[in-house]
Amino acid sequence: MDVKLLTALAVLTVVIYPSHAKPLSLVERCYCRSTVNHLPKGYIRELKFIHTPNCPFQVIAKLKTNKEVCVNPEIRWLQQYLKNAVNKMKKNKKIK
Repeated sequence: MDVKLLTALAVLTVVIYPSHAKPLSLVERCYCRSTVNHLPKGYIRELKFIHTPNCPFQVIAKLKTNKEVCVNPEIRWLQQYLKNAVNKMKKNKKIK
């Protein structure tokens, strides 16, 4: 086959078949778009913390009902929890 024909076919193939990559607008979306301000600690099974360059600090709580909700990181009990966790980590580093 002619080189020009092969090149034309390659270019045509790239143009016809779209890429399966996500658009940039979907990649940069934050997980938490809205947060819950009142959530008792007793309802929570697990906490997940997400920090990405394009989004603020996000806290996701998995409830005992297996539902996931985004929690406002400014809640008083959550601030105290994070403070205690940081102090515990610092204390463990000093021991080692």
